[in-house]
Amino acid sequence: MSLLLRFPFAWLLWAVLPLSFQAVAAQAADDKPAVYEQGSRRELFVDRRQTESISGGARLQLHSPQPANIALAFDSPWDGEFSGYCTALRDGDEVRFYYRGWKAGAPDKDGKRSADQPQLACLAVSKDGITFTKPKLGLIEFAGSKDNNIIVAHPSHNFTPFIDTRPDVSADERYKALQTHRSTNGLGGGLAAYASADGIRWRVISEKPVITKGAFDSQNLAFWDPNTKEYRSYYRVFSGGVTDDKQWKPSGVRTVALATSKDFKTWTDPQMIDFGDAKPEQFYTNATTPYFRAPHYYFMFPKRFVSNRSGLEGHKGISDGVFLSSRDGLHFDREFLQAFIRPGRDKLNWGDRSMMTAYGIIQTGPDEMSVYYSENYRYPSHHIRRGVLRLDGIASLHADAQPGELVTKPLQFTGKRLELNYATSAVGTVQVEIQDEAGKPIPGFTLKDATELFGDKIDGTFAWKNGTDVSSLAGKTVRLRFVVRDADVYAYRFAD
Repeated sequence: MSLLLRFPFAWLLWAVLPLSFQAVAAQAADDKPAVYEQGSRRELFVDRRQTESISGGARLQLHSPQPANIALAFDSPWDGEFSGYCTALRDGDEVRFYYRGWKAGAPDKDGKRSADQPQLACLAVSKDGITFTKPKLGLIEFAGSKDNNIIVAHPSHNFTPFIDTRPDVSADERYKALQTHRSTNGLGGGLAAYASADGIRWRVISEKPVITKGAFDSQNLAFWDPNTKEYRSYYRVFSGGVTDDKQWKPSGVRTVALATSKDFKTWTDPQMIDFGDAKPEQFYTNATTPYFRAPHYYFMFPKRFVSNRSGLEGHKGISDGVFLSSRDGLHFDREFLQAFIRPGRDKLNWGDRSMMTAYGIIQTGPDEMSVYYSENYRYPSHHIRRGVLRLDGIASLHADAQPGELVTKPLQFTGKRLELNYATSAVGTVQVEIQDEAGKPIPGFTLKDATELFGDKIDGTFAWKNGTDVSSLAGKTVRLRFVVRDADVYAYRFAD
């Protein structure tokens, strides 16, 4: 429009141009990249949402957790080979581990198991998140004694708690939970809401199920989302499920739905989670959680169920763990289709229910975080394994000996220095160039000005020849160009 005002006869030239050219020109004006308001948030290399280009030897690489110790053995009389649906929560200086205890009887000819074997919600605790013990709580009687760690009596098929971080939450509802409504014996019919002041003594806060459209025979979880200021629940549905006034009818493959609530009692109808164009897979659980070091990311750790393979006699299927991420909690990115956790060398992990990742990520050291997953499901040796990752270390921008680079989309930041989580080899390097919106290197922050960073740090500050101060660029639209060789960059942020 400014061209037409400055040159009154320009409209004649515009009118005689081919319509296709006019359309391309108009589209070019509309396709100007949106500017990402990064502020001081930490960005991870788990997707390509903020990536303009990636070239050379660079790629995004998934990092599997390193198997560590057995964190919890299901060896109590009320535990057993069918224990599971675990939740890890940090509350101050204590880590709590909630799980279903279930030592099921042998199935009869119809596949039903003995009713004499109750399903119970149990609690284990830890100071470090590395090894857990079972406190004697004295709440629920089992086999004539209350000398146990049981917190909710039978039937507790999939009791899944969380700490409610809503700013105005009442003290007597600081802990909340969902589990299948008791009238259904844990096998469908809806999710009931629970609350607790201490996470140990629980009460039902809904006489009727609060979520009714779903399948529910899984770990169905919830949390308070500070991004959207609402409760979110991620739970089991089947793709192609048909809704009516009461329930979702199972059909298709196991997948995940999202419902939201302002008060934890009245919930929206479910939305099917969008997994993009990837081939549908059976997601038996989901373990969705905001990432604690960058809560604008939603991480999902489904147990992937492969029903057409049998790795052990008597099992119908094999399981492993996968990883997905999202920036809105509804559309999940499948950048990494490979397994996040493999069954490994232990032959008893090649059954249909092992490798189930617990809901929750726990920081277990200054530079590490832990995830927890089941092994040896269906066997007396059933236990929870701890898997260790570096902080932010689920994925990285990676290059081997052949260098490569990644350029971000336009962004604006706040802060005075660029902070990187990175690791290199002895010969590896990381360099960062700051460009203007058009992709032109900014004097003083060009690749020639950038130092060759090497080493291994969680929160390292990047420097150019003139120092580390980038405050002169704060609030301006810029791009970042990362150049890496034999190195990994896991995360970056601008900090004061």
